[in-house]
Parts: sequence; C-alpha cells; structure tokens
Amino acid sequence: MNSTHPDIEILTGNSAAHTRVALFDFDGTLSLIRAGWFHVMVPMMVEILAELKTGETEEQLTAVVSEFVYTLTGKQTVYQMIELARQVELRGGTPKDPLVYKHRYLDLLHERIKDRLRALETGEASPEKYLVPGSIALLDALKERGMKLYLASGTDEPYMKREAELLGVTPYFDGGVFGALDDYKSFSKKILIERIIAGAECDGREFLGFGDGYVEIENVKSVGGIAVGVATDEPDCLKIDEWKRNRMAGVGADYVIPNYLCLDALKPLLFGN
Repeated sequence: MNSTHPDIEILTGNSAAHTRVALFDFDGTLSLIRAGWFHVMVPMMVEILAELKTGETEEQLTAVVSEFVYTLTGKQTVYQMIELARQVELRGGTPKDPLVYKHRYLDLLHERIKDRLRALETGEASPEKYLVPGSIALLDALKERGMKLYLASGTDEPYMKREAELLGVTPYFDGGVFGALDDYKSFSKKILIERIIAGAECDGREFLGFGDGYVEIENVKSVGGIAVGVATDEPDCLKIDEWKRNRMAGVGADYVIPNYLCLDALKPLLFGN
C-alpha cells in the first residue's frame, strides 16, 4: 500500500493522463447484481463431475473446478463450460455441448438473483445497493475529462444490458455496451479493443481499463494501456480480495483498489494534478 491512500496499491505508477478511452468490465467491476455467481457455478460443475464416480472426493473436485473457473473469469462464460466439458471427457464421460451447460448455469443463477432484479425494477432497492461503492462518481469524473467509455462483459449480452439499465449506468457508455454471444468466437474484450484501435479511434496506449479479472487487465496491458485492477471482495467490496489482486498484479495491473471510494486520491495518481 502507499501513503497516498491506504486502499490504493501502486504497482507501476504509470500515468493515464494521455488516455482518451476507458474500457470497463461489468460484473464485480461495476455491478454486484451477480455477486455470489461463483457459489452457483462451482457446485453445479462439481455435481456434474461427481456423477462420473471417479473416486475423487467433493473437496478434490471443488479444488479442480475452482481453479479453472477463477482462471477463466473475465472471458465469456462459455469458456468455463468448455473447460467443464473437457474435464468430463478427461474422466471418461461424454460431455454435453458447452452451451447446454451454460444455459443450465444461467437458470440456476437466475434463481439466485431474481429477487435482486425484481427489487431494482420495482424501486424497492436503489441502484447504489448493487453497484461497487463509488462507481457513479468515477464514471462522472471520467466523462468530465471527455473520455469515451465502453462496457464489455463476459455475461450474455441481453442479460448484462438489462442489468446495466437497471443500475442506471448505460448512458455513460457512449462507446457501447457489449456482452457475450452464443457465437462466442465473434466477440471478446480483446476483439473490441482491436476494433477500436483499427478504427483509428485511439492508440492502444490511450486505453484506460478497469476490471476485477485478469483477462481485461491482460487485454489492456497487451496494447500498452493503463489498467486499474478492481479487486472487489464481493458483495461488500470494502477490502482487497487477495486472490483477485494477485492474479491482476501477475498480468501487469498498474494500480489495485477494492472500490472507488478512494477516487479523490486515485485521480491525481492517474491523471496528475
């Protein structure tokens, strides 16, 4: 940590003063609607692998599944299901199509979050309840700088677009709101970055990225951009999640924060005084 603010870890100190485009991940970076998704996906996968009766304990299978689920977080959900299918095959089973597994997971997750969605739709819950603390202040600050904002998620596009609307963040993203497609090879965060650069909208070094998974951090750093790792310990997001922090630091994050409540200290670090 540093003397500027106890919640900001400066890993490189690189400046984002020259950046013109900001790319955000959605779940865990802005939205907390799907907080707890991990505890839906992993048990589902463990149950599928346990049915193969390989002699592995539930604890052993949970360790295997947790590792690859975490590793693939930030990519489209289907990639976790592709790995599940591979694990089934490795154990002598006949896997279902990864999209079948994905839709089974989405049905289970919907049961977990449906009351949150309903509360947002009816106004019973305010958007702030399901936003990473300080999100709106950060978005306002970036728009005041004249930055163009993009939102890209590994969550299926129809769902994340609806959730972004419920949280009131869609108007900030004048660059667009993009989510996963069943035709998963046609879109990714990496592809989006390449499209923006190819369209001469900005140079890779003019990218500022915010994300809670290593994938978006790695994508932004691969083109020379500045990356802020948002190591949210969901759902409260009041302290650093060390596992997230270590993964993001490992792929070159420039800064790590637990939320955006440190904005007043973060802005001069990123943009200068």
